[in-house]
This record gives sequence, structure tokens and C-alpha cells, in this order.
Amino acid sequence: MRGNALGLTKRQLLAPDTVVRSRALRRESGEPERRMWRALRQQLAGAKFRRQVPLGRYHADFCSHAARLVIEIDGDDHAARSRDDAVRTRFMQDEGYRVLRFSNADVMRDVDSVIVAIAAAIRHEKGDRS
Repeated sequence: MRGNALGLTKRQLLAPDTVVRSRALRRESGEPERRMWRALRQQLAGAKFRRQVPLGRYHADFCSHAARLVIEIDGDDHAARSRDDAVRTRFMQDEGYRVLRFSNADVMRDVDSVIVAIAAAIRHEKGDRS
């Protein structure tokens, strides 16, 4: 049976404006998010990441459900919101996801190193320590 006891999928259970918000966030993404998306699609195509995925009341910048991994790209304003980010991270971890955070500067300066860290996290999740 697909969905919950009533046959409703997770998407059908979302608040009505959630899908609209996800689409808007994808459309309005900044250069660091666009650069990360290109790198994930080109260098980690097998990981099947999605963008602006609703998780509870939050939207994960990038999420691989199969790897149970969330990637967050943080702008300069996140330094002032560290407590909010900690709550958000804790929620995602409680949902069973590992959360990796990178700054906009990390992505813009050296996206390849960010991809290496993400690939290592995926290997770790799969139990491959090589």
C-alpha cells in the first residue's frame, strides 16, 4: 500500500503552500547553491540528490533520501542564526538524516573539496570505509 493508512503520500500530507515554496526556493537559489547543484549532478550523479526538500517545517538545501544525508549551504547570515541552525539540524537528525553544513565561501572557493567530503559521508553511511 502506498502512503499512510488513509492512502495519502507524504507529499499529500504537506501544507498546501509547501510545494510552491520549494519551487520558489529552487528558482531563487543563489550562485553557491547553483554551483553545488551542478557539482552534485556531475560528480555524484549516483547519489540522487534533490533540491529544497521539505522536511517538517524546514527545507533542506540538498537531500539524498537513499543516503539519509542533508547538505546545507550557509550564507554569512547563518553566523548570527547559529541557535536556529542547531534546532534545524537536530530536527533533521531526529528524522534520521546526517547533516553536513558548508559555507557559501567553501562552495565558491573549492567545490571539489566539498564534493570529496560529501562522497566520504556517503561511503561512511554505506559502511564502506575505503
